[in-house]
Amino acid sequence: MSLRFMATTCALALTAGVAQADFTLHVLHINDLHSRIEPINKYDSTCNAEDNAEGKCFGGYARVITKINELRAELADENVIVLDAGDQYQGSLMYTTYKGEVEAEFAEQVGFDAMAVGNHEFDDGDQGLRDLADRTSFPIISGNIDVSKSNILAGQIADHTILEVGGQKIGIVSALAADTVETSSPSEAVAFADELASLQEDVSALEAAGVDKIIALNHVGVTKDMAIAAELKGVDAVVGGHSHTLFSNTKEGAMAYPTMVGDVPVVQAYAYSKYVGHLTLTFDDNGKVVSATGDTILLDASVAEDQAVVARIAELAGPIEEMKTRVIGTASDVIEGSRDVCRAMECPMGNLVADAMLDRVADQGVQVAIQNGGGLRASIDAGEITMGEALTVLPFQNTLSTFAATGETIAAALENGVSQIEEGAGRFPQVAGMSYTFDATAEAGSRVSNIMIGDAPLDPAATYMAVTNNYVRNGGDGYAMFKDAENAYDYGPDIADVLAEYLAKTGDYAPYTDGRITAK
Repeated sequence: MSLRFMATTCALALTAGVAQADFTLHVLHINDLHSRIEPINKYDSTCNAEDNAEGKCFGGYARVITKINELRAELADENVIVLDAGDQYQGSLMYTTYKGEVEAEFAEQVGFDAMAVGNHEFDDGDQGLRDLADRTSFPIISGNIDVSKSNILAGQIADHTILEVGGQKIGIVSALAADTVETSSPSEAVAFADELASLQEDVSALEAAGVDKIIALNHVGVTKDMAIAAELKGVDAVVGGHSHTLFSNTKEGAMAYPTMVGDVPVVQAYAYSKYVGHLTLTFDDNGKVVSATGDTILLDASVAEDQAVVARIAELAGPIEEMKTRVIGTASDVIEGSRDVCRAMECPMGNLVADAMLDRVADQGVQVAIQNGGGLRASIDAGEITMGEALTVLPFQNTLSTFAATGETIAAALENGVSQIEEGAGRFPQVAGMSYTFDATAEAGSRVSNIMIGDAPLDPAATYMAVTNNYVRNGGDGYAMFKDAENAYDYGPDIADVLAEYLAKTGDYAPYTDGRITAK
């Protein structure tokens, strides 16, 4: 959807009716925490203790809990709800080690009023989401997934919920990105429906029940959130996640907080525990929003860490600290691995990981490597590189997968990889042993050209040996063309271990790009 819908400077245009308004609601929200239980550095990786002591770090659950508790205290006489737009899971050794127990423990301590299902809540199948539901007392909702045929999830995930606040009923509806079947691991028993149609059905049900204040708590990404705000009838605000988009009125280049789509405010709060959003909505007697204001709050060193939480995190971190701090190599400069870069173009982290994968199996006759950009979750700073950093970059425990594919199949894979570049989709292909050109302005399916395997043009009829991760090889991120590949072997070493071994033998690694991926 064109961002011209995002319209108008902000909510000030709505303030004319404030004098007649009779109900103000404060919406505190986070999204895409991605297991950043501990503080993060400026590259969104886990921060070391020295940098945290020097005030160089951000976020972490100890700051999230402090800030939300502070806001609740400041607004003690006001109407407050606290929402999470999904993806608590996946992204650090805390998740790798404890498989969601830690995220649930601290989410419960926050005391969210509602949480959306994120796609990564399915990373350990239906059971992973069930565990989150079992370990928390607040409603976890998603209206466009049907879990009734899952013997694990049936009855556990509601379509929507109603919150009683200040004598008013606040309806919360939710949708999860319908391509979660490609980006995570729900079972075949979980059925997905169209996001907008499901939201409209739930809004209509709430209106029929007399609820006239309705918020969409989505995990679909900012582009779809804008479309939903423009088209969904009866919604008063959209609180989103999934695309890790920063809305801010002070940060240059960020989207305005809130961004108005007609009369509907849309917000999101980046990711990784770095910000808490605070949206203030004022409704008139008819349940219409007449004012929408607020901003995201940066959780930097000025926000004190809750010391009880710090102590608990230290206790949890103890068993994994030795592995985290083991030095596996050094880098002469920052290895750029941010999602904004690695999902849109050749990036240094993509080259490093793809090179490491190809190097590991080159003696088996493997010629090309493809790594999905969405599998790269952080940058690495210059200097010593620890195993903890490697696992932050590659947290999914994906294994090395080798297989045979025709040139035609590889070309189709690259087309899939660049087919959703405008949405920042994780399928963008970082490569090694090959090069290609893409045109993001062309129609999806016909964007890729100039594919070279080594120094020779790709031969559609030839068969090549390739390496990727087991998630992509089995059809993740839309790579369905690899599912029935010949001579497939999905049980190689963990990609993070492959990276560690490559860095160990490389010495002082110099990050680079070399033009293997070019844009027209």
